[in-house]
Amino acid sequence: MNDWHVKHEVVHRSLGFDHRGIETLQIKAGDWDSIAVILYVYGYNYLRSQCAYDVAPGGSLASVYHLTRIQYGIDNPEEVCIKVFAQKDNPRIPSVLWIWRSADFQERESYDMVGISYDNHPRLKRILMPESWIGWPLRKDYITPNFYEIQDAH
Repeated sequence: MNDWHVKHEVVHRSLGFDHRGIETLQIKAGDWDSIAVILYVYGYNYLRSQCAYDVAPGGSLASVYHLTRIQYGIDNPEEVCIKVFAQKDNPRIPSVLWIWRSADFQERESYDMVGISYDNHPRLKRILMPESWIGWPLRKDYITPNFYEIQDAH
């Protein structure tokens, strides 16, 4: 995959390969929407998963996309992992919901837990936490409230 990006002059940085030989690429947030279209056209039409995490306290946030290209059958799929980083003070990344519909709930969960705003997502609101919840529970600098209100507990 990296060779293809170099050949087509797509701005990226290779972060290496995992234990299964799947390459991880770092993409700038400003380039993500156009690169996502290129990947889709190239055949990566299946978003297997999307998640987000806090890289380090005071550092950046990452949105991770696992894409699969099934060209000649499911026995030999090509996969790539894309990491898009955003600064904590204004974490904004273009939404890819309009390319891969399966990004809908996954981007909402990343917003709810980590606080990344996905630009142009039509329903970006909390999905797991109550709308009134303050903060982003999976950030490393999150301070846990002293109490939890349990609603509808039986």
